[in-house]
Amino acid sequence: MLSLRFLSPTTLRRVRNWLFVGTVLASGTAVGPWTSLAHAADDESASLDALERQMARIQAEQRELQKTMLSMQKQIAAHRAALTHGGKAGTPTTSGHHVLTARNAATAPGTENTLHSGEPETGISFGGDTTAMDTHAGHGMRHASDGSIQPVFSGANEKPEVDAVIGHRAEDIISRIAENGVGPHARETAGAQAAGALGDHGVFHMGPVTLILGGFLDASTVLENRHIASGTFNYWQAMPYPNESRYHTNNFEGSARYSRISLMARGNVDAHSTISGFYEMDFGAGADTTDAYESNSYAFRMRQLYLAYDNGDLNFHFLAGQAWSMLTPGRIGIIPRQESLPETIESSMLAGQTWARQLQFRFVKDFLQHRLWLGLSIENSATLYDTTGFTNNAGAVTLPNGKTATISSNGTGLTNDAPFSNEIAPDVIAKVAWDPSWGHYEAEGILHFPHDRVASVGEGRNHTAIAGGGGGSMVLPVVPHKVEVRLAGLAGVGIGRYGSVLLPDATLKSTGEPVPIPSVQATGGVIAHPNPLIDVYGYFGYQAAGRRYSNYGDGSYGYGNPNYSNAGCEVELSTLGCTANTRSVMEATIGAWYRFFKGKYGTVEAGAQLAYSRRDAWKGQGGAPDTSMSQIFLDFRYLPFQ
Repeated sequence: MLSLRFLSPTTLRRVRNWLFVGTVLASGTAVGPWTSLAHAADDESASLDALERQMARIQAEQRELQKTMLSMQKQIAAHRAALTHGGKAGTPTTSGHHVLTARNAATAPGTENTLHSGEPETGISFGGDTTAMDTHAGHGMRHASDGSIQPVFSGANEKPEVDAVIGHRAEDIISRIAENGVGPHARETAGAQAAGALGDHGVFHMGPVTLILGGFLDASTVLENRHIASGTFNYWQAMPYPNESRYHTNNFEGSARYSRISLMARGNVDAHSTISGFYEMDFGAGADTTDAYESNSYAFRMRQLYLAYDNGDLNFHFLAGQAWSMLTPGRIGIIPRQESLPETIESSMLAGQTWARQLQFRFVKDFLQHRLWLGLSIENSATLYDTTGFTNNAGAVTLPNGKTATISSNGTGLTNDAPFSNEIAPDVIAKVAWDPSWGHYEAEGILHFPHDRVASVGEGRNHTAIAGGGGGSMVLPVVPHKVEVRLAGLAGVGIGRYGSVLLPDATLKSTGEPVPIPSVQATGGVIAHPNPLIDVYGYFGYQAAGRRYSNYGDGSYGYGNPNYSNAGCEVELSTLGCTANTRSVMEATIGAWYRFFKGKYGTVEAGAQLAYSRRDAWKGQGGAPDTSMSQIFLDFRYLPFQ
């Protein structure tokens, strides 16, 4: 063992001074050992090994001190940010940013360490589950190699500008959003569940990647005064007229097939950008082996599956995969899983609702402190044709001049034997969204290109039509986070499939060229959240299609042709004919959801809905028939991850 007598007196004094400083920084519990060490140094009898052991102990205590200091730095940064932005967290910052707290971002008031659109609380809450702080302009937090979070500031004299505190169980919410009185979906609302909001309980961390579970177990029923064999999914085009026996009988159906599960993987690429993948599934598909009489074995199906990249430094967002179409109304920015969808129990949502879930490549940029959003989306096209009057053999339509128009072909391989439309180009959708201090407003447009080929033996020609339209939506927070009004609409030609009623996009001329059909759709609703446990809603929806038709010789073709026979629509089992192309469908509905259990085990809620729908047909030979339907929906849901 080497003695300290080999060290110079100057070195020994420096060691004693350094040990004294380390003692003051670490804690006051080690005064005794340091005193002993000092005496040992004075006597020059302590060994270097003993000194190294003491140094190791100091380092361990300094690490504990560093953790404490880090927690203090977080709180100082947050409080400074709160003071900078007006002294109240959860209100707009001076630059227009929205400061969210771990507490006010809960899925319902009273739930801590999660994100929520509820009313903000004063102050910044730091729960033990807090894991990240989103930042702006280079200020913020970074993850160290050991998984801990370290503060990062651009300059020593700068105060940190904090955008948000993200709770351990809420990494799925985008923090950089302006305060508009609407806010993001409260994740327990049925509208959020339909959009794909995630839970805050089922969160797992696998290295740098966070896995977040969402979804619910659903048991829904419908009682209706007409027989429509589609359960809680309303297919209004099949609403019967009196000539069908289904018109004269009630119908009850219940199922758990719309139970849902979702998974999101999310990781930080760097201090400013994240990448995420989202997968949402349910059992809404009916395979050939589905037995509705015994096993009710519905097939697992894909609802959403996409990856997203978000860069907070460039304010740029990219999405690729299957998601809600960008035409779908939103409630804040242009952000996935923040679509403005009705809280209805029916799986088809609402007549006149604008939506689709399909493949897309979406590019979004936001400006003016996240208040102005511009988006461009290239989306899968699928023209919905009506071929009334023609002979249609799986997409090969026989024309009255003897030629054949090819508009689609049947699926092959692992797909069902169903028509896939012949498309020459994707749909092109553009949207602008504006989030001022009150309300959310959108304007949008779409281009669509119906395409077919008309041929006879030895010759043929391609035909492409140009279709499209425009519309918009708004969310008006009459009483912020308590009562809101939603309005949305879309009008154009060749875009009927983007409405819940699924009115046709196009028909054919007697010579085979595609003819886009005019259409219009609109919805309006009032939604109230009187307390954290109850949601109440009322909606009205409307969708209509124009008429496009032609005549060739003695034949009548197209959509809404006045030569079609409607003479038998009012008589049960009549043989006189009932073509009755749909002119319009409207729906009026009211309902409510009540969350009667909530805790660490999740949330249990129940819903009830009354709906009235009416279908009107285009006038033909024998008049313009109409039909109606009344429905009662009941639903129970268990949300284990919320």
